[in-house]
Parts: sequence; C-alpha cells; structure tokens
Amino acid sequence: MKGIAIYVEGGGDNVHQKAELRRGLDMLLKSQKDAARTKKMRWKLVPCGSRGAAYDAFMNSLHSDDAFINVLLIDSEEGISARITNDETENARIRVAHLTQRDGWNLAVVDPKQVHLMVQCMEAWIVSDPEALAQFYGQGFLRNALSSRQNLEDEPKPDIYETLARTTRNTQKGEYGKIKHASKLLERIDPSEVVRRCPHFSIFIQWLDHEIADDPRNG
Repeated sequence: MKGIAIYVEGGGDNVHQKAELRRGLDMLLKSQKDAARTKKMRWKLVPCGSRGAAYDAFMNSLHSDDAFINVLLIDSEEGISARITNDETENARIRVAHLTQRDGWNLAVVDPKQVHLMVQCMEAWIVSDPEALAQFYGQGFLRNALSSRQNLEDEPKPDIYETLARTTRNTQKGEYGKIKHASKLLERIDPSEVVRRCPHFSIFIQWLDHEIADDPRNG
C-alpha cells in the first residue's frame, strides 16, 4: 500500500524545531495518522522550513518517491480571490492557480488535489480554538479580544499575528512566538474547531480521509 507524505512549510532551519512542529501537526492530524496506520499505510510528515524549500522537496518527491501519495501543505500568505465551491476539482485548481500567480511556481505536472493551503497562515488554525489558547496561556490571556469572525480565512495575516500578540502579551508564558509556542499549541487545539472555522483545513482533512479510506492506488 502507498503511504502519505506531507511536505509542509515551517519549522525553521533547526532540526529540533522541525521535530517539534512534526509532533504538533501529528497530534492535530492524529485521526488521519491513526487511520493510515490501521490500513498499514506509511505516514510521513516533513517540515521543510521555508515555503520555497517545501515546494522543492514536494516537487522532488514526485520524481523520486512513488511509494507515497505526496502532498504540499503551504501558507497562502494572502487571501484567495476565488471562493470555495462544491466542486473538489475546481477548488484544487483555484489553490494551484493562487500559488502559480503569487509565487511563480510551475505546478503543471502536479495533481492539483495534492496541493493544500493553510489560509492565510497556520496561525488561523491556532486561533480557531479559543479554549485551547486560554488553557495554554492561563492568567492574563485576553480571550475576549480574539476575532469572533466565523471564517478565520477571511482574517488578514497581519491581523491574526497582531491579535495573538495582543492577547498573550501579559501572560506568564509571554507573547506568542511561532518558534516558542506554535508546535505546543498545535498539539492542543481541537481539529473540529479548525474544521468549523477554516474551510481549507476542512477540505484538506476530507481529502486525506478519502485517500486513506478509498484511494484506488492503495494496494
């Protein structure tokens, strides 16, 4: 059976930091990882550091590792002009078109359904679960200052970072920092909350579930 290999933006250039991000994302995607292992599929999550490094690693994997269903998971960095539809193929085309236009990447040989976005950044996933944030930061956390926006993917990236800084600044753990806190928070947030408030995460999860359960290439 094929495995799942996810090449993800983030983790910096430090081996320890990449290992922490891998643990955090493995917990967030625990249901999918467990389902893959139940089906005796290998599971590989690869933090690559920069977005360019993630793209390069993903593209290289397409030519060198056909034992896996390879996936690119990357920040959109900006809002996506086209809205999500009920058509999975069209949604995938929109994601690839966004990265082609924004980053100048050539994804012509890629199955668009293997390209997924953290919109507009991974921190949108984190702020989707105020309860987990409150429990992690404790006293001094300004929960009521978090965005009440239902679709957090409409929240501009700078606003998400500013909100995280403002709401955590006076806590014992200190102001949010990606390297200091992101991986630990990913271990704690409820995936169902991310699904509810981040539509592209929901699409990613549904695609993974389908590939693990039904992909005709397995076997």
